[in-house]
Amino acid sequence: MYKRILVAVDGSKTSQAALHQGIQLAKEQHARLRLVHVIDEVALNVETPRELDKFWDAVREAGERILEKARARAVKAGIEPETKLLEIQTMGGLVRRVADFIVKEAKRWPADLIVIGTHGRRGLSHLLLGSVAEGVIRISAIPVLLIRGVERRARRARSRSA
Repeated sequence: MYKRILVAVDGSKTSQAALHQGIQLAKEQHARLRLVHVIDEVALNVETPRELDKFWDAVREAGERILEKARARAVKAGIEPETKLLEIQTMGGLVRRVADFIVKEAKRWPADLIVIGTHGRRGLSHLLLGSVAEGVIRISAIPVLLIRGVERRARRARSRSA
């Protein structure tokens, strides 16, 4: 059914859960797997560009480490994934831009399915922070599999038992 699965990773526990599901699906479906991580390089006008360059080099390196850890996990499970670091280099709304980049990459590759974690925020934190996963759902023309955050599932289980 799915031949090309794109998984967005950010190093969080929730994205690790999404990665796990993406790997399992890729194994079951004999599908190709692409892992992406998005960094947002906002073009700022500052007088100390060397320090800013060092900062963005560190951000890129951190993104590459996240992708390498995710790749190693997939390889350990018997899947040889592709990885891609996506860099946003223009000003704009962060949440929407990250979602746009994930969806554009899914179209470009082309993926049959996007797997992404959601933290399940509600109320004020959702209003202030928004949701990259929600943005992906709103603009994606291909199926999206949302994986609920591990922390949220644990809270729900505790509240049910109380």
